[in-house]
Amino acid sequence: MRRERSVNEMKIAWFNIPAHGHTNPTLALVKELTDAGHEVTYFSFEKFRKKIESKGAVFVSCDGYDLNIDAKDGGNRVGRDLAFSIELIVESTLAMDGLMERVIPEIRPDLIIADSMAFYGKLAAMKFGIPYVCSNTTFAFNRYAAKYMNQGMGNLFGTLLAMPKIKKQLKRLQEKGYMVKSFLELISSDNDTNTIVYTSKEFQPFADTFSDKYCFIGPSIRPVEEPVEKTADKTVYISMGTVLSSRKMYENCVEALRDTNYQVILSMGETDAEFTDLPENIKVCSSVDQMAVLEISDAFITHCGMNSVSEGLYFEVPLILVPQTPEQLAVAKRAEEMGAGVMLAETERSAVDIRNAVEQVLGDGSFKAAASKISKGFKNSGGVKEAREFLEKTIYMSR
Repeated sequence: MRRERSVNEMKIAWFNIPAHGHTNPTLALVKELTDAGHEVTYFSFEKFRKKIESKGAVFVSCDGYDLNIDAKDGGNRVGRDLAFSIELIVESTLAMDGLMERVIPEIRPDLIIADSMAFYGKLAAMKFGIPYVCSNTTFAFNRYAAKYMNQGMGNLFGTLLAMPKIKKQLKRLQEKGYMVKSFLELISSDNDTNTIVYTSKEFQPFADTFSDKYCFIGPSIRPVEEPVEKTADKTVYISMGTVLSSRKMYENCVEALRDTNYQVILSMGETDAEFTDLPENIKVCSSVDQMAVLEISDAFITHCGMNSVSEGLYFEVPLILVPQTPEQLAVAKRAEEMGAGVMLAETERSAVDIRNAVEQVLGDGSFKAAASKISKGFKNSGGVKEAREFLEKTIYMSR
């Protein structure tokens, strides 16, 4: 008979996808849990091993089952193509079934935490009858907040067309003991699902429509590692992310800001854009300490990944919003709605458009004031301590 554990002996299995934007926000919470004496076994991918193990977790490699979520084609299709998304969920779950069948009974977790896109973690919790918590690194979405993702009649029509393929995929899961009844049960969270959300209630759209099972802890912001020198009165930081970066957008940014007095720092990510005729005010880097750059920035041109926007607003930096995916569009809409930035549509991203937007957010103090207000809400959130207590309570209530 299994010995009843105390809260101080809590064992957690954590599942995540191979994406920096979904992994990095969780690391501070992992450290908070392991520092408190809890055991965390983290199912992830080799490129994240060092980060995860440095926080005290036991790392379990999922390489060989890579979802390619962070590849351009896969990343663009997830969220747009429901049949593709369901197939991806099923393929990854079935591929990892043997690993989970072996490891889950061995570690005997009290709780499974899974990223909102690591559906195989949620399915493992269902299969093994283990309490489940969703780790949500973007906004929480319900029928109210979904409007930020442009879910309309076109999406509904696409879903209806995809239903035969979806039912076929769900049958494959059921045959392996994953008794999921519908795709909605698989992909959606509801007010009965314990969920950690890495933003504030103030920044979350329609926060009052979510139950107290949603724990809004604010963004996870790491400390500045090495300060960056501010060399001008105004500093503009540009980053289009590490994955879906746009060469043309970088070129337009350089053209827009080359004849200004601004200090411009451009983080290239993985794009193959090259610049041979740069003015002295523009510095191009393959990567930067984003916290250090944001600490001195006065405007941030961003692709609107949830982490980047949260970090910019935490440092009270107004935003020029250039979303590329539905998820990023949702983040951009909320930031613009709250007055903290200007969004550029796909047809409004020329050098002239970018220059005008930068001058707008630098010249109008209301953008800075709105960013500061959001920052205050972030800093007043409960952070990882509140999240740890939430998880401990979840375990206690499930016993």
